[in-house]
Amino acid sequence: MAAMNNLGKAEGDISDTFTSLSGKKTPPLPDRFRELKLRLVSGHEDAVIASWKRLLAALQNENELIARTGPAIIPEVRFSHLQDDLEALKPEIKKRGVAVIRGVIPEDEARSYKFEIEEYVRQNPHTRGFPPSEPQVLEVYWSPAQVRARAHPNLLATQRALMTTLWHAASDPSAPVSMHTPLSYADRLRIRRPGDAHFALGPHQDGGSVERWEERGYGRGGVYDAVFRGRWDGGNSKKAGEGGAGYDPFDAAPRVRAVTDLYGGLGACSMFRMFQGWLAISRSGPLQGTLLVNPLVKETGVYALLRPFFAAKRGLEELDGNRERYLDEDNWEFTGGERMTSEIQGAAMGCAQEFPEGAHPHLELEKTMVHVPEVRPGDYVVWHCDTIHAVDKKHAGTSDSSVLYIPVCPTTVASAEYVARQRAAFLRGTPAPDFPGGEGESRHIGRATEEYVKKYCDPLGVQSIGLDRLATVEDDTPGGKAAVEEANRVLGF
Repeated sequence: MAAMNNLGKAEGDISDTFTSLSGKKTPPLPDRFRELKLRLVSGHEDAVIASWKRLLAALQNENELIARTGPAIIPEVRFSHLQDDLEALKPEIKKRGVAVIRGVIPEDEARSYKFEIEEYVRQNPHTRGFPPSEPQVLEVYWSPAQVRARAHPNLLATQRALMTTLWHAASDPSAPVSMHTPLSYADRLRIRRPGDAHFALGPHQDGGSVERWEERGYGRGGVYDAVFRGRWDGGNSKKAGEGGAGYDPFDAAPRVRAVTDLYGGLGACSMFRMFQGWLAISRSGPLQGTLLVNPLVKETGVYALLRPFFAAKRGLEELDGNRERYLDEDNWEFTGGERMTSEIQGAAMGCAQEFPEGAHPHLELEKTMVHVPEVRPGDYVVWHCDTIHAVDKKHAGTSDSSVLYIPVCPTTVASAEYVARQRAAFLRGTPAPDFPGGEGESRHIGRATEEYVKKYCDPLGVQSIGLDRLATVEDDTPGGKAAVEEANRVLGF
């Protein structure tokens, strides 16, 4: 595929990905989304209604557990015992969709990344970021520290272990995806200062919004077919259309074909990220400008998908604020047929999927969004690509809360095509293709170069960036080996 770039994208910052940060008003979705919603559940309406009721009961129980447990509910893994801990905690990590991996990079080394980046920005005062008045989420992708961190052998080993232990392709063992071969995805960084309230990013999912429902989006792989057929949990009956396999958030096979960015959004992700992630380069903890997650990946993801098909019979005000009666399954009805609308709560074309206050009430986000535990430099926090997450509305700590955004990406052909475009952007010094355009770091003093990468990064790190041929792993599946071979062709090797 010919290398493309994002030179045609407008300049911008992280706020352009989120309607809540940008303040932009989004028009109602066009009528084709009403027609789409009708098609998605056609012939399965009764099964969807029954599955919704099972879902509400499951959420009610799980929400209480999450609220009681708080940050302690998030599994913690030691890099020094990586494989043993992942195996022992596998069921819990797959349920929660989030984990903290301690000590992936030595603390002094991770801490030094922040100091290097601060000096890089000081030498390049034209660096852009959000908010413009005092940039803290920086439009920086190619600083030497970021490049070395993404290519660090410990980080790549962690990514490989996360993918091979937690993900699978059971629904199609021949699926062209290699979980043994991580690819590098260049993302931004955050150095959030005490007192900041600008980066008040509310609950959201990355990886597109309306694409999750669209047939030419996630529908290309049938990622959520089981959900729209009323059997997210396998169904509670053996009747036709209800029984059978349920929805598995960790099945990679259908996601290989999914398209997660149909509208060229500024910051929308067009690469398959199994986990979102960040590497801590400072100490941080709850209320200190850090991450919050909803640690229930399957049920919350299913609720987001089914919510546009249901509406409350009576609102909170009509029920005198009685929340229990408002949330009761008997107060919610399926809005099919002539009552179907084009509305998909929190979704806008070209933006992330957001969860505005009150729009997804059964998730009870006011009590189920929990902080990740305290982290030190070198700790790696990962969360499933469907996980609902947010950041502290205000940084109430006394020192900066700083991270490098580094997701976990397997090798697929589409991802290799992205890496080819990303490699071209790296060589130019312009922003990575998914992100706002402009000159980026092309005039920056001291940015990383190809020569720098080949001198200071290990071979696997050089490969992950697309600067050398990807190595085939003997233990990989036939589909994985085929994906690596085709990726090498795409990358020109």
